[in-house]
Amino acid sequence: MKLRMTDIAKQQLEQMKDPNRPMIRLFYDTEGCGCGVNGLPTIRLESERRATDEEVENEDYPVVIDHQQATFFKPDMKLDFVKNSFRLSSPDGILNPIISTKDVKEGATI
Repeated sequence: MKLRMTDIAKQQLEQMKDPNRPMIRLFYDTEGCGCGVNGLPTIRLESERRATDEEVENEDYPVVIDHQQATFFKPDMKLDFVKNSFRLSSPDGILNPIISTKDVKEGATI
């Protein structure tokens, strides 16, 4: 699995940088969506790697994903920053068009 980042997404992440949470976690958020298969792929800043995590290829940041959540993501993805929100997409289309900076910084993780 690979996550590419646009320059503007990298700039935004640099502004949000937190030494206590240096990693990015790809996260399938099901909060308020009814059941475990209804949710949205998103990102979160993360403090630690877990035993069930897999590394996601990225040239700029350490990126991880729980191996059970990997099925909800695409093998090749792009993180962009558009209209004050992050956008996660793949060659197949947009996975999540609006990921707020607040959710990236403060969102719950698994």
